[in-house]
Amino acid sequence: MSTAPLLQVNDLKKHFPIKAGFFGGTTGYVYAVDGVSFDIARGETLSLVGESGCGKSTVGKALLRLFDITSGQVILDGQRIDDLPSGRLRPMRRRMQVVFQDPFSSLNPRMRVRDILAEPIRNFGMARNAAELDERVARLMDTVRLPRDAVNRWPHEFSGGQRQRIGIARALAAEPELIICDEAVSALDVSVKAQIVNLLQDLQKDLGLAMLFISHDLAIVEHMTHRVAVMYLGKIVEVAPKRSLFAAPKHPYTEALLSAVPVPEPGAARQRIILKGDVPSPINPPSGCRFHTRCPYAFDRCRVEEPPLRQVADALGEGHVAACHLHDRPATENPLAGSKGAALLASA
Repeated sequence: MSTAPLLQVNDLKKHFPIKAGFFGGTTGYVYAVDGVSFDIARGETLSLVGESGCGKSTVGKALLRLFDITSGQVILDGQRIDDLPSGRLRPMRRRMQVVFQDPFSSLNPRMRVRDILAEPIRNFGMARNAAELDERVARLMDTVRLPRDAVNRWPHEFSGGQRQRIGIARALAAEPELIICDEAVSALDVSVKAQIVNLLQDLQKDLGLAMLFISHDLAIVEHMTHRVAVMYLGKIVEVAPKRSLFAAPKHPYTEALLSAVPVPEPGAARQRIILKGDVPSPINPPSGCRFHTRCPYAFDRCRVEEPPLRQVADALGEGHVAACHLHDRPATENPLAGSKGAALLASA
C-alpha cells in the first residue's frame, strides 16, 4: 500500500486583481493565499483554522479548481491537477467533493432530494439503470441517517441539520476519496453541530475518507481532527498534530487563538491573550513576519525578515512546524519554549 500523501499542496498562491473602474487596468492585488503548502494522508483529517478573511475558504476553492490559481501545485494521488484542462479534470472531480457552509443556499430549491442526490451519480455514470440509481440514492439516505421516503421532499421541508446531511450525502454520491468541509457546521445549532461532527467522524472511519476541515471553531477542531494547520493573512504559520498543538503551541498567533477557547471546567485558570490592533489588509501585507504588527513578542528581526515554516522542538516528540523567529533565540528568551497553551484541551 502506498504511503504517499493523497493530497499535496506546494506553494499555493491565489492573488485577486484589483481593477480601476469597469474598463480600467489592474491597480494591485489581494494576496488572499500567498504561498501555502501542506499534505493530507489517506483517511486523515487536516483542519485549516484561523480568523475570518485569512484565506481558508480560498484554499478550499482553489483545490477544487473553482477558479484558477496564481501559482503553485496541487497534486492528487501523485498526479498534478492544478494545470489539467477541463476534459481531463472531470474524472479527478469525482475524487474530491465539498460540503458547503450554508445548507440553505447550497441545495437547489427547485429540485427534490432524489434529484439532488441522483445528479452526481448520473454525471459520473455510476448507475447502469433506473433501479440501480434508486438503490444508490436510498443507500445514501441510510448513510446520513435520514428516512428513505424523504427523497420525494423539497429542501425547504427540512431543518438546517437535515439539509446539511443531504449536502453530505450529495458529496458522498460520487464516492470520493477526499471531502473538503468548508465551515460545514458553523451555521448549525450547537446540538445539531455535534450530531453532524459525529456523523462525519463515523463516515471517515467507515469509508476511509480523507478530509480538509476548514473551520474557525477550535473546540470542534480539537474533537475531530488529526492535524491542525493555522493560517494568518494568507500564510500557514503552524502545522502540528492535534495533541501537540493544543498542548504546546509554537506560534504567538496560535497561542492567542487557543487562549480564547472556553475551558471545560468553570473557574479553571486561563490567561486570555488580547491581540492589539486589527488584521492588516491582504492588499498590502506587512513586511517580514505578517503577524509582527500584532505580536506581543515581536522584535526587530520580525519586522524585516519573513520566517520560514520549519521543525521546532516539541516535548511530545511529534512533527511540529512553525514560522517564528523566536525559536532561534535561547530558551530563556523564548516565551513559547515552555508554553502550555491549551493543555486543558489536549487529548489524553
